[in-house]
Amino acid sequence: MNIINGFSFLFSHPTTFLFIAIGAFTGIIFGAIPGLTSAAAIAMLVPVTFYLNPLAALALLYVIGKSGRYGGSIAAILFNTPGTAASAATMQDGYPLTQQGKAGKALKTATVASVFGDTFGELVLIFGASTIAVYTAWFGPPEYFAIYMMAFVVIGSVVGKSIIKGLLSTLFGAIISVVGLDPITGGSRMTLGLDQLDNGFSLVPLLIGIFVISEVMSQYVKIKKGEKLSIVKLKNDDPNANRLTFREFKQCIPTMLRSSAIGSMIGMMPGLGSAVACFVAYGEGKRRSKTPEKWGTGILEGVAAPESANNAVSGPSMVPLLSLGVPGSTIAAVLIGVFMIHGIQVGPLIFETNRNLIFGLFASGLTGIAMYGLIGYFAGPLIGRIIMVVPPRLIYPFIFLTAIIAAYSARKSLFDVGIALVFGLVGYFMRRNKYSPAAFIIAFVLTKGAEEAFRQSLLLSDSGIGIFLERPVAIVFLGIGLAVLIGRSLSVLHKNGKS
Repeated sequence: MNIINGFSFLFSHPTTFLFIAIGAFTGIIFGAIPGLTSAAAIAMLVPVTFYLNPLAALALLYVIGKSGRYGGSIAAILFNTPGTAASAATMQDGYPLTQQGKAGKALKTATVASVFGDTFGELVLIFGASTIAVYTAWFGPPEYFAIYMMAFVVIGSVVGKSIIKGLLSTLFGAIISVVGLDPITGGSRMTLGLDQLDNGFSLVPLLIGIFVISEVMSQYVKIKKGEKLSIVKLKNDDPNANRLTFREFKQCIPTMLRSSAIGSMIGMMPGLGSAVACFVAYGEGKRRSKTPEKWGTGILEGVAAPESANNAVSGPSMVPLLSLGVPGSTIAAVLIGVFMIHGIQVGPLIFETNRNLIFGLFASGLTGIAMYGLIGYFAGPLIGRIIMVVPPRLIYPFIFLTAIIAAYSARKSLFDVGIALVFGLVGYFMRRNKYSPAAFIIAFVLTKGAEEAFRQSLLLSDSGIGIFLERPVAIVFLGIGLAVLIGRSLSVLHKNGKS
C-alpha cells in the first residue's frame, strides 16, 4: 500500500520528525496569537527550507498549515478573538463555554474535533489525489491553460466579499508575476530599469510583506487605538469543567463526521478555504440539531462543527495542487514554490516521478496531526495563558524583526528587504480596503505556468486561440470558471437586492 511505503520513506529520513514537531508547535503558536496566521509563519520559514531535504522542507510547512488552523481555536475560545479566519465560527460557542468556566472542556473539544477532521481530510487526500491524477496525466498545454484560467476566475470571484476586488487582486498578482525578462524573447518587462528585477520578484519577500509585515502594521494600529484582549477566569471548581468525557465525545461524533465531509468537499474547491467551511458546517450543524436554540450559548457541538470542518480542508486543498498543479489555498501555493526550489515539477506526473516523496509527505501530515493533537490536548490552556501574559507590544516587534531577517536571509539581499517593506504597505492597503492578499499570492504563483501553457498551446495550434475551443476538456474547465463567476454574481446581486 502506498501510504505504508510513505511511512517507510519517512522513517528513512528520521530528522524529518524533528521538523514535523517544530511545525506542529509553531503553527499552534502563530494560530493562537490574534491576527497572525499559519501563512505568516510559513512565509518567515520558507528561507529555512532552502537548506533542508525536500521531505523535511515540505513536511515543516505542511504541518504548520495544519496546526495553525487548530491554533486559531485557542484565541477564539479564550479571548473571543479568532486567531485565524477559519476559527471565527468557533467563538460562537467556545467563548460562552469559557465564560462558564469550562475553557478546558472547550479547548479539548476543539483539539479532538480538529484531529478528527484533519485525519478525515488527509485520508481523502491520500486516496483521492492519486486517483484523479491518473485521469489528468494526459492533459496537454490547452487543458492546463484552461485550468489556470478557471482557477484565476474562481479564486478571484470567490475569495472575499467583493467579486470586483477579488478579480482585481488576482489581476494584480498576475501583473507582478510577469515582471522580469520575457522567457522567449529575452526582453525586459516592467523592470523599471532595475537589474535586480530581471529575474522577477522573489516569492519569499512578497509572502513576508503581504502576510507578516502588513499584519504587524494592522496590529500596531489596533494597539494604538487601545484595543485589548478580553480575559476571563479559566478555573472552575467543578472537576469536569476541564475534561472531555467519553459520553460528550460520543455525542459530537455525528457532528464531526458531517462537518468533516463538508470541509473536505469545500477544500477541493480552489479559493473557498477553511473560513467558508467553518461557517457552512456550523450553520448545517445548527440546522440539523434537535435543540438549535442552544447553539451560541455554549454547547460542545458548536465547537466541534467548525473545528472539524476547517481542519478537514487541509488535506483536500492539496488535491488540485497534486493532481492538476493548481493550488487550492494560499499554503498550497507556497508549497508549489518549495517544490520548485527543490527541482520538483508539480502535477499529475509527480505520482510517477516522486511517488515516495509525495506519500512520505502524506505520512508526515498524519504524524503532524498526532503531534499537534497531543500538544493541544495537554498544553492548550497553558499556551493561552502565556499569550495572555506576554503583551502585544513585545510580540509584534519581535515578529517584525524576524520577518526582516527572513526576507534578507533568502538571498542575502537588502533589495529583498525593501520589497518586503513595500509589499507590507501594499498588503496593509489591501486588508484595509477588503482586497484579497490570498488571491494575489495564488495568482502570482500560477501566472508563470499559465503563460507557459498559453504559449505552448499557440505553438501547437494552426487556428490561434481557437485551439481552446477545439479541446472538450478545455471547454469544460473554462465553462466551470464562467459558471462560478455568473453564479457568484447572481448571488451577490440577490443579496444586495434584499438589503
